Amino acid sequence: PSWREYTVRASAAHFPPGLGKARAKTDAAAAGEAKTMERQHPAVPLLPILLLLALLSPAARGSESPQYATVHAESDFEVRRYRDTVWMSAPSDDISFHVATKLGFHRLFQYLMGANLNSSRISMTTPILTSIVPGAGPLHSSAYFVRLYLPLEFQASPPVPLPELNLHPDRWPGHCVAVRSFSGYARDHNVVEEAEKLAVSLSRTPWVNSTDHPSKNAYSIAQYNSPFRIIGRVNEVWFDVDCRSAGVEAY
Repeated sequence: PSWREYTVRASAAHFPPGLGKARAKTDAAAAGEAKTMERQHPAVPLLPILLLLALLSPAARGSESPQYATVHAESDFEVRRYRDTVWMSAPSDDISFHVATKLGFHRLFQYLMGANLNSSRISMTTPILTSIVPGAGPLHSSAYFVRLYLPLEFQASPPVPLPELNLHPDRWPGHCVAVRSFSGYARDHNVVEEAEKLAVSLSRTPWVNSTDHPSKNAYSIAQYNSPFRIIGRVNEVWFDVDCRSAGVEAY
């Protein structure tokens, strides 16, 4: 017999009739099972995993934050005096505080992971600070600046971010900040309320006139926890204040 006929006969001898259909059914079943497994265990995007690892690392739990001294304390707020600091800033024109913070942090995270001209890996710090400037955005909406404090080893010479990230370093001279803490998640609906509460608290103290201190930021929201933490979250609203108006010297 020809090679083709031999192959057909050998196949018939070793594989009973109907086996091809059975194998097709088996393959179809396997494909269906794979799809079921995929639905039950969908692929997890890499970036959220990296974000989770960064936010849950020891540095993200607050091992390095900007240094300050408390110069005044009340039951519902305190005034801190911060040293000179350098932050990496991500400007945003988004009209939502929550969206601006999330997208700005994604750009900053890429910078931390080596998206800079030195390819330096930079430790995560706290807090994530979103500064809000009402009326400075498009159509008189708010403008946002999402910032991360740079670790001490990079304060003097921050690695230059890649241009496409649209980041820039902000050098803050020593100054005073009025701080009010609040729990839960910081969202568009409650950050304004918390800022108003801090303004009311300041109005009852000698610091009432100190908020006229020149500042590019109307107020800032500091977030200290991973978004995966539900209980015991710590957030703060910051107002820049004039230390000298209350007889406190800045650094």
